[in-house]
Amino acid sequence: MARMSDVARAAGVSVTTVSHVVNDTRPVRAETRRRVLAAIEETGFRRNALASALVHSRTRLLGLAVPTLSNPYFVALCHAMERRATSRGYGVVVRDAHDDQAVENAVIDALLDWQVDGLAVAPAPGDEHQALDRALRQGTPLVLIDRQVPSFDCDQVAPENVRSARGLAAHLFDLGHRDVGVLAGLAGLQSTRERLEGVQDASRGVEGARLRVLDGDSTAEGGYAATSTLLADPGSRPSALISLNNAMTIGAMRAVRSAGLRVPADVALVCFDDFDWADAFEPRLTVVAQDVESMGSTAIDLLIRRIEGDTDTPAQILRTPTEYRHRNSCGCTQD
Repeated sequence: MARMSDVARAAGVSVTTVSHVVNDTRPVRAETRRRVLAAIEETGFRRNALASALVHSRTRLLGLAVPTLSNPYFVALCHAMERRATSRGYGVVVRDAHDDQAVENAVIDALLDWQVDGLAVAPAPGDEHQALDRALRQGTPLVLIDRQVPSFDCDQVAPENVRSARGLAAHLFDLGHRDVGVLAGLAGLQSTRERLEGVQDASRGVEGARLRVLDGDSTAEGGYAATSTLLADPGSRPSALISLNNAMTIGAMRAVRSAGLRVPADVALVCFDDFDWADAFEPRLTVVAQDVESMGSTAIDLLIRRIEGDTDTPAQILRTPTEYRHRNSCGCTQD
């Protein structure tokens, strides 16, 4: 393996000069830099990132902790953050916290052991985030993404939930539905509370409106179980369903099919979160789509700004816009 001294010999410069070029620690004349870079290419020298991190107290690594990598939404969010981080010269280390606070604590501690420069975290449900609290107290740059924790004094980026969920429910009421089943996400999440708030807001003042809210646990299995319960009695089943995340939507559609029913002929369905395939089969799903690219890019930019020295700007609580995509699972014939 080539060493820095090999590069110095090939370029006809000192090892110190090579170090300044490699680590960008001091300006070097353009012609000298060109010779050093050519020698690096010729010798196959690779920079020791660990040694550089020890010198600069920076690894240029970001730690990403998400609730579940089995959910395509969080995979897409990780991709968006990774693309933005790479474009800014940072690498990422991604860990799955399994929507469990004990696992989240272990994951955060492990990422800090990697000496990441900052953390982007979609927190698990609940109010006890000991590892995140420690990271904040230690001054580790932190941004919360997708799921907000109002008590945390750090940058936070999440979708606009209340108005978006309100619009989904209002559309069903406008179509004449009055008995509506609601698949709620994990208890203890700010996003679950906000989306339920939006649905409940839409029902106020609607004569005869009835919301039947069941816990879908933010999973396909939970969505299936909740929907099966709602559809079990043919004489009292709701005429429409609202699924408040993408995983529960998958379970809901399976449960409708298992009950021998059809969407939207027997039960209308609207959903929070879009899918790559939501527009590719019948019925095409009426959804609220989150802007994952905007959310991920914004979170990474906020995090890097803190890492690179902005400690004076107050923490920002940002909401990214959503897009209502009207298709036909709601029972409408138009797109």
